[in-house]
Amino acid sequence: MPRYQRIAVDEHWRVVHAVDCALPGWLVLLPRRHLESMAELTGAEAASLGVWQVRLARALKVVTGCRKAYVAQFGEAEGFAHVHFHVVPRAEGLPAEWRGPRVFGLLGAGDRAVPAERMDELAGRLAEVLGG
Repeated sequence: MPRYQRIAVDEHWRVVHAVDCALPGWLVLLPRRHLESMAELTGAEAASLGVWQVRLARALKVVTGCRKAYVAQFGEAEGFAHVHFHVVPRAEGLPAEWRGPRVFGLLGAGDRAVPAERMDELAGRLAEVLGG
């Protein structure tokens, strides 16, 4: 299994690098069980969710030097109707046309997508920072 498919994991959550995206370091935080709504989270899953989001934002700052990290959850795209959180590094130099919700235009990148080797390299560095 490529490193980017399992950056970190605990009893409730798994962290992967988003595929087919043009932004290095775009992470996806997935529950270990299938959920279609945040309302289905257990108390333990909910309690650790915020901790994970902050940990990932901090790790992205260390590894990518990003100014901040966006966090979003929709679960509406065809084939992705399950709870998952995007934790997206927002670099200082990210062009204005890709900031805020427009950053989702960097998904479905095709030939502009971050190569698997680069995702694996970032995954390894993120795992080190996260202590795994």
